[in-house]
This record gives sequence, structure tokens and C-alpha cells, in this order.
Amino acid sequence: MMGNTNVMNPIPLKALSQEESDKKLNKLIKLYDLISNRRIWAIDLKNNSEMIGLCGLIHNNDNENEIAYRFREKFWGLGYGTEIAKGLIDYGFEKMNFELITADTYILNKNSIKIIEKFMLFDKEFYNQKDDCIDRRYKLTKKNW
Repeated sequence: MMGNTNVMNPIPLKALSQEESDKKLNKLIKLYDLISNRRIWAIDLKNNSEMIGLCGLIHNNDNENEIAYRFREKFWGLGYGTEIAKGLIDYGFEKMNFELITADTYILNKNSIKIIEKFMLFDKEFYNQKDDCIDRRYKLTKKNW
């Protein structure tokens, strides 16, 4: 998934080799072990357990709770993004008792923006130094959910 330029460009990040992808995955697993308030999950299909993507609750660069998701290309446009975004928001408010949930997305990632705008309100655009791009931040409070 992280070796596919079509999956990585909307983030925007460069596609990774298998070795780079494995290193990044191992880093995420170690980070998950160290930071108990981060949650990262594989997304698989109910009927055959095929892995179709990743999702999680992480922290943005302002240390706020953020939803995150990424799908294998062949599963784009099938409604999984909306389903996962809603599920992450529900989990964050109901199980983690968050008061605020955010979502950051690259300004050219129209598909992700379309999903996020179903649930959250636009907050701001900002320069994302880590990924060298302009991102949009969306926010949702528990009260407004």
C-alpha cells in the first residue's frame, strides 16, 4: 500500500520501497507500544479478512486527537472511508471520551476532504512542515456530534 504512488501522493508522501515500508510499520508498532493513547488498526473485509487499509486515532502537530485512515487503491470510492471516519469519531467520543477530534488533510486530497466534511467543520489551512505541503484542519466537538 505504501509503495503505491497513487495511495501516497494524496497525503502527499513519496512511495516507499518494501524495506522502507517495513521500517515505517515497525516504527509505528513501537510508537504504539510506547504511547498508550494512540491507536492504529488494520482495516479488513468482514467476509474474507483481506486487509484493505489502515486507520487510527493519533495526535496532530498541536497535540489534539486526530482521525487518520489510508486505503489500498482498489478500495477507493466504495464508501469505506466514510464508514471508517464515522467509526473512528464514534470510538473517540464514546470509548476514549475525547472532547475534540480533528482531521488534517492535504488541500489537494479532494476525496478525503469530501469524507471529512460530512462530519467536521473546517478550522484552518496551515503549512505542514513535516510533509512540506499545505494542509486543512477540520474539527468536531463531542457536544456537536
